[in-house]
Amino acid sequence: MELSEKRRLAAKILKAGVNRIWMDPNRAEDISTAITREDIRRLIKAGAIRAKPKRGSSRGRSRKLSLKRKMGRRKGPGSRKGAKHAKFRKKSKWIQTVRPLRSRLRELKKEGLIRPREYRQLYRMVKGGVFKSKAHLETHLKEKGILKG
Repeated sequence: MELSEKRRLAAKILKAGVNRIWMDPNRAEDISTAITREDIRRLIKAGAIRAKPKRGSSRGRSRKLSLKRKMGRRKGPGSRKGAKHAKFRKKSKWIQTVRPLRSRLRELKKEGLIRPREYRQLYRMVKGGVFKSKAHLETHLKEKGILKG
């Protein structure tokens, strides 16, 4: 019986693939004399034939990449999946725009640079999304002559 045939039998007995079967090169003579399944079982028990451990998926590469992402690499627009606002919600953007504008209006009202009526009107304009930034608000106030620049 050929060695490959013995390997096949051992694989069936050990419930493993043919490539995972290891045969002791020092016991090659004993293995070559084995003919039946019982002989193969005996050699398995003796340790002349055994199945190598299964190889899993290595997490090494993945760990390396996640470390890079932690450092801020690989996060550019080309690496992002999902819709335009999937990573950064529209609401968050809105909050980031509106909060500084409203606080600036409060400051101006407190300092007496704008009257309460103007404050209300500008507040509503902020809510309506008229101004894109504090600088935009300032230029509007200077154009309308509310603030002296």
